[in-house]
Amino acid sequence: IVFAPKYRRQAFYGEKRRAVGSILRKLCEWKNVNILEAECCADHIHMLLEIPPKMSVSGFMGYLKGKSSLMLYEQFGDLKFKYRNREFWCRGYYVDTVGKNTAKIQDYIKHQLEEDKMGEQLSIPYPSSPFTGRK
Repeated sequence: IVFAPKYRRQAFYGEKRRAVGSILRKLCEWKNVNILEAECCADHIHMLLEIPPKMSVSGFMGYLKGKSSLMLYEQFGDLKFKYRNREFWCRGYYVDTVGKNTAKIQDYIKHQLEEDKMGEQLSIPYPSSPFTGRK
C-alpha cells in the first residue's frame, strides 16, 4: 500500500515521522492487521500489510487514513493551517497483492529511502533563486 499527504507535501521529518509511524502501528494493531514492512519517506508512505480476509481493503484504508489524520491534527496543531478542512491525506492510494513476491517487496520497501536520496542527487539545484536576478 502506498499513500501520500495532500499536495504530496514533504511532511514527514523528525518528530512527525516518528509520530506517524507510531500512529499507523497503533491503528493497525487495533484492527489486527499485521505490518510486515513499512517505510515513511518524506512525501509518502509504503506499507506491506497482512489484512484479514474478512476486512475490505477500502474499508481499512478509510479507517487508517481518517483516524491517523485526526490523531496527527490532535498532536500537531500547526497542520490545521497547512491542510484545510482536516484533509491530511491525498484522496487515493495504491494497493496491490503481493503473492509470491513478498521478499522482493520487503526488500524494495527497506531500501526505498536510499533510492529516494539517489534520485535527489541526480537533480541539479540552482545556485541561487532564478527569480531574484542575481547570480
